Amino acid sequence: MEIFDNFSATWLLGLAVALLATGVVAGVLAGLLGVGGGIVIVPVLYHLFTLLGIDESVRMHVTVGTSLATIIPTSIMSSRAHRKRGSLDMGLLKKLMPSVVVGVLLGSVASGFLSGRVLTAVFAVMAMLVAMNMAFKRDGFALGDGLPGPLGTSLIGGAIGGISTLMGIGGGTLSVPILNAFKTPMHTAVGTGATLGMVISLPGALSFLINGLGVPHLPPGSIGYVNVLGMALIVPATMATTSWGARLAHSIDAKRLRQVFAVFLALTSLRMFYGLLA
Repeated sequence: MEIFDNFSATWLLGLAVALLATGVVAGVLAGLLGVGGGIVIVPVLYHLFTLLGIDESVRMHVTVGTSLATIIPTSIMSSRAHRKRGSLDMGLLKKLMPSVVVGVLLGSVASGFLSGRVLTAVFAVMAMLVAMNMAFKRDGFALGDGLPGPLGTSLIGGAIGGISTLMGIGGGTLSVPILNAFKTPMHTAVGTGATLGMVISLPGALSFLINGLGVPHLPPGSIGYVNVLGMALIVPATMATTSWGARLAHSIDAKRLRQVFAVFLALTSLRMFYGLLA
């Protein structure tokens, strides 16, 4: 294929191995921590593309687009599994889905106009907030007894859809702690968040694919801002290793592990801020 002509076989092999490793790391950490793969895949891909010298003008767009694409099959499988276990609240989903879809559409349109620096700033800010929540969240903390009225619920859904699309995550990273803060049982929050991930990732990935068509300096194997090579290697590795992480979770102090991952996210956020200011 012509797209690979400007890269040596060694460089391409290194890229393939690195992408496969990204999937393994994302799967294990997702299983260990109970977080969506996107919050792991985005920072790992960002660091990988930086090391590989991918042009800064497209680096974050490809990172986000590829992450959203990898979430599609995993969110579908996760949603089906949670539904079978009865942890998907259809009433809650119906309340949130319309505004989440609107948020995804707004985020998708905005992504075509925002620079890579802005997308990086969005992820850096939200990653720091997620890290602080993971590190310092108090047991029993609640914002209210159930979701607020229609307007408040719409604002929450729109924020989850829009911000998740711009960050390249499936929504669980934001929706689970938010729903749980409104006293939604954790299993129900996780199951509903998994289904919202399916709603967010498909149109989100499609928008990044379309917005990136014809853009120069894309890494090899990319269609628009979605790196197909990355998706093909990350998805199987993630799906194969998530169960490893889930098994390890029973033998490791989960609270301490979440604090370690919070540090990783915080450092990633600071690294992104440094890159923006340098």
